[in-house]
Amino acid sequence: MAKEIILGIDLGTTNSVVSIIENNNPKVLENPNGKRTTPSVVAFKNNETIIGENAKRQLETNPDSIASIKRLMGSASTIKANQKEYKPEEISAMILSYMKDYAEKKIGSPVKKAVITVPAYFDNAQREATKNAGIIAGLDVVRIINEPTAAALAFGLDKSKDENHRILVFDLGGGTFDVSILEMENGTFEVLSTSGDNHLGGDDWDNKIVEWLIKEINAKYDFNPRNDKMAMARLKEEAERAKIALSESMVANISLPFLAMNANGPINVELELKRSEFEAMTTDLLERTKKPLMDALEQAKLSWNDITEVLLVGGSTRMPIVQELVAKITGKKPNKSINPDEVVSVGAAIQGAILAGDIQDVLLLDVTPLTLGIVVEGDIVAPLIPRNTTIPVTRSQIFSTAADNQTSVSIVVTQGERQMAHDNKFLGRFDLSGIAPAPRGVPQIEVSFSIDVNGITKVTAKDKKTNQEQSITIQNTSALSKEDVEKMVQEAELNREADKKKRREVELTVRAEQIIHQIDKSIESDEAKKLDESQLASIKKEKEEIQKLIEDKNFDELEKKINEFEQKLAQAMEFMKNQQPTPNQDNQDSKDNETN
Repeated sequence: MAKEIILGIDLGTTNSVVSIIENNNPKVLENPNGKRTTPSVVAFKNNETIIGENAKRQLETNPDSIASIKRLMGSASTIKANQKEYKPEEISAMILSYMKDYAEKKIGSPVKKAVITVPAYFDNAQREATKNAGIIAGLDVVRIINEPTAAALAFGLDKSKDENHRILVFDLGGGTFDVSILEMENGTFEVLSTSGDNHLGGDDWDNKIVEWLIKEINAKYDFNPRNDKMAMARLKEEAERAKIALSESMVANISLPFLAMNANGPINVELELKRSEFEAMTTDLLERTKKPLMDALEQAKLSWNDITEVLLVGGSTRMPIVQELVAKITGKKPNKSINPDEVVSVGAAIQGAILAGDIQDVLLLDVTPLTLGIVVEGDIVAPLIPRNTTIPVTRSQIFSTAADNQTSVSIVVTQGERQMAHDNKFLGRFDLSGIAPAPRGVPQIEVSFSIDVNGITKVTAKDKKTNQEQSITIQNTSALSKEDVEKMVQEAELNREADKKKRREVELTVRAEQIIHQIDKSIESDEAKKLDESQLASIKKEKEEIQKLIEDKNFDELEKKINEFEQKLAQAMEFMKNQQPTPNQDNQDSKDNETN
């Protein structure tokens, strides 16, 4: 019986790669154009779907062409092309399907299974979207793994099992940036930490050149390319060429003949871009890579001396300034023995072979990139699974009700590092009902988070007394129907109103408690002894009324009462102020007394 082949697919922002393990060795499969990397571009023309190199060639001329779709994965965005609306998963599925097709032709037999990589900092929705794209493409996605982890797996496969390595993977791709630190010992690859930026990649460096080109062309040729779609497409392509050239040369010659026409005839652009100019205009982008680097080291609780290898992954790490920065910060010369374009796909293929049983004695322990928790009273997040926890994992915690005789609770799930819920990403919510009525704090509600090997989360809530249970598998928001999306928008709106209402209630309670404290101090003061019984009784009655309104949570009446009290207090202060003689009056009164 033939061995089961599992494809290893690096579904990239700019380019994608597919690999297999053949005779225990990794093999990157070439596409129909004879290249080992396939542009992640889809174009539509004459009812035909074109993918890869041929689609990329049409980016200049065909408005129905789509690139960098990975940046929209996990979002509710749609892309209009070919007179249709497409979800990001559908476009990604077309790229995956194309790769599956040419892989099968190379292998000579059908292939159903795949391991697909994602940036380490992809959140739950983005991972789910990637898995769904694979399913749409007709693949059984047996595992979703992190790109830096895959790279380390590829690097460490041929290393001695007795060696101990602490590997830092600096992964700067076309659209995303990750830093991961892994420990490799006795065939076990354990991810110690991960950090990154999902909105930083080679595309951003390209865009800086595009902006420079627009400015130069405007000044030199009196033409604004922004108003010409075709011209802008050519600028983007030329920007990428210039960036690549500047990794090898100190100057890039930019030639754009017949970019457009004006009254004087064709505009033929000839410009030079120096590497120093390019590096100066992209300083802010380079700066953004520093924090995730330092963050990953801090999270791993290591020093730079503890790192034995630094791997550069992703085509954008070919930029000399990036290599210099990594070497300067880490104090290590980056290892260039691996192909930064192909290593992630190779690592995915190795993971596939491990799952198929073809590679023995290798264990991969990955981590979750962001903290997962639920919202508790006061819009505060109670974290259940901290970031950089090894997966798969299940964690549970006991919570209770916030009000007496509460028979249901809402479980709101968030992802992120902030303490307040509204600052984090909302992942989903569900209600647990059927709780036995009891005083607040008495019911025991066990909330469990389970993250599987793909980094996809399931949340369960269970009332320990009644055994009532509800759960939710966090779904990709872009997979929802239009009605579901509208419902979530309404829920978010309701939450916003509830937050405003709660804030008002907290603020009124604090103001009321301050007044009660103020009254208590007044009653105990020496001045209070001068008051008659009826005045004292009136003040005490005021305090009791405020106290009762707090207990009854009658916030509308409480607000009125507070305003009335503060107005009375202001009037009393004004009266007392008017009763006090000014220094001039004191002097005059003295003089009058002397005269008399």
